[in-house]
Amino acid sequence: MLTLTANAAQAIRDLTASAPEPTQSGIRISSQGEGASSLTLSLATAPEPADAVVETEGARVYLDPVAATVLDDKSLDAGADDQGSVSFLVTEQPA
Repeated sequence: MLTLTANAAQAIRDLTASAPEPTQSGIRISSQGEGASSLTLSLATAPEPADAVVETEGARVYLDPVAATVLDDKSLDAGADDQGSVSFLVTEQPA
């Protein structure tokens, strides 16, 4: 199952804090085709019926079935540039 770093969890909490339903809001990673190169990330107010839910430190990530399979052994990290723009990075899980 996908894991979240502390940086990713904080970034997701920051992104969803102003959502209409912050208690259910999260980010959704979904597939637009086959494989990791076709994954997209968006804000979501709740999971879709078939989504897997990853919750860490109050941050929620919703994964559609393809994304859940592709990201099963991965970790999601986040960082911000000098202007404060958040970017997410998928890495291998630590051994």
